[in-house]
Amino acid sequence: MGVQAHRATQSAKPAEVERRWYVADATDQVLGRFATRLATILRGKHKPIFTPHVDTGDFVIVVNAEKVKLTGSKREQKTYYRHSGWVGGIRSITAGQVLEGPHPDRVVRDAVRGMLPKNSLGRKMLGKLKVYAGPDHPHAAQKPEELQLD
Repeated sequence: MGVQAHRATQSAKPAEVERRWYVADATDQVLGRFATRLATILRGKHKPIFTPHVDTGDFVIVVNAEKVKLTGSKREQKTYYRHSGWVGGIRSITAGQVLEGPHPDRVVRDAVRGMLPKNSLGRKMLGKLKVYAGPDHPHAAQKPEELQLD
């Protein structure tokens, strides 16, 4: 038996993370599958330097969020709830109503939020997600690359 050199597992430091910008078009993308891909990139799991306790992810710009596709009858049956904290203060809205309302980008943002860690690191990752209902975005200066969706 030869002597093996001890090699420690590499752990990414926040300062050495190189962030890239991607732009993804949500037109006719199935919501859950699309959100899964975005969450993977925001988390940094697509990189070899992925470290669970460090935000190694990239920035993602989503355009045309209002054109995302919901399969089956989710447009009418998928329901979002919120509560005011008061007795009887529960409110609900369907996915179709959100998509036709003034903030259709919230459907994509909520789907991705549910797939990220539920802690301060997850909130930091969600801050790297920029969602726009229409085809325009104000991040041209970052020179985002087109995200290739499988």
